[in-house]
Amino acid sequence: MREQRGGAGIPYHTGMTRKAIRVLVVCTGNICRSPTAEGVLRHIVEKRGLGDHVEVRSAGTHDYHVGEGPDPRSQRHARGRGYDLSRLRASQVAREDFAEFDYILAMDRGHLRLLRQMAPEGAHARLGLFLEASGRWKGEDVPDPYYGGPEGFEQVLDMVEEAAERWVERIAADLDPSAFRLQDSR
Repeated sequence: MREQRGGAGIPYHTGMTRKAIRVLVVCTGNICRSPTAEGVLRHIVEKRGLGDHVEVRSAGTHDYHVGEGPDPRSQRHARGRGYDLSRLRASQVAREDFAEFDYILAMDRGHLRLLRQMAPEGAHARLGLFLEASGRWKGEDVPDPYYGGPEGFEQVLDMVEEAAERWVERIAADLDPSAFRLQDSR
């Protein structure tokens, strides 16, 4: 779901120039889970005033849907919670992503295994599970809602929203360690 690739340094709050932190969220075809996570992360990043410093994209491990928009059910459920996924388009993970992104977050263990196999020697990106940042679902897989009913899309949103808040906290600490605060895990 990537638009044009960026990469130039951006101004940072004390006159320093700092490269934006770049996050890539990955699922299988890039039409359900990862675009949902991209939309939620972008929304939180913007709400927190970090839009000039954090770039969020999504991609799939496979090329099944390249160029297509997110699944209409993902869009409908996301829209119901205030997220607009309509302008996103599916893309596939590329070798250069391992150099261009700081974090590549897999929606499940299968994706993480594939990403580790794809990663070139000495890759820059830190690979991990999206729910690794979760307090409630730490280390679990985000289930694929594609073959299920509406409750699956709502469950994905619940999981993504909770973990995304925590990822943005972690990313904000990367940008400015003095601003880090621990979230209440209740």
